[in-house]
Amino acid sequence: MKEVLAMPKMKTKRSAAKRFKVTGTGKLKRNKAYKRHILTKKSPKTKRNLRKATTVDATNVKNMKQILPYI
Repeated sequence: MKEVLAMPKMKTKRSAAKRFKVTGTGKLKRNKAYKRHILTKKSPKTKRNLRKATTVDATNVKNMKQILPYI
């Protein structure tokens, strides 16, 4: 009997999987950057807006699909 060699499974980049979530419509949700340190010079309005999550830009979606094949 001949063995059939299957393609190996694609691996998910675990670091990316922890940072991104999929919305109900299939878009990728991410947190905003610049909220970790040097916050004293940032205005309260800026810091408040950085709390909110946003979607991944359309230009990055193709790369994200390769990084997160099963999400």
